[in-house]
Amino acid sequence: MAERMRICCAIDFSEASRFAMVEATDLARRFEAELELVHVHELPVAAATEMLVPPRALFELVAVDLERDIAAWRGDAERRLGRPVRTKVLAGSPAAEILQHARDEGVDLLVVGTHGRTGLKHLVLGSVAERVVRQAPCSVVVVRTKETGATARTVADPAWAELP
Repeated sequence: MAERMRICCAIDFSEASRFAMVEATDLARRFEAELELVHVHELPVAAATEMLVPPRALFELVAVDLERDIAAWRGDAERRLGRPVRTKVLAGSPAAEILQHARDEGVDLLVVGTHGRTGLKHLVLGSVAERVVRQAPCSVVVVRTKETGATARTVADPAWAELP
């Protein structure tokens, strides 16, 4: 029996990642794929230093809220998909953790949202989506929010596009 395609959707609880989750559930349904929602909690070093709390301990303090939030998103995704969705919460640099998770778990497709920032905002804030696209070990779908006026589009012809 063929192994199911594995789709991983990175979420940060923003509107952009909500659109990405909707796209990921649609793709998972279309390709009868497994779906996992992954959230990376980026620990602000300054906050941990000021509080005299080790970063991992700070992560544990916010983990309860994160688990509640990701459980709500999992529920939404499961209602859309009609079957169980896995979730994972990681700590660290979002792009690095998403990429490592994709490598470690053999992800076939990453789905990420983007705010569509350009210019100075993009230079200052950087882009997790851009780093993921450039370094991913698999195909990536980048989804913008509707307010940008853009829709999901294929930027490279992915191998999975011809699956039944």
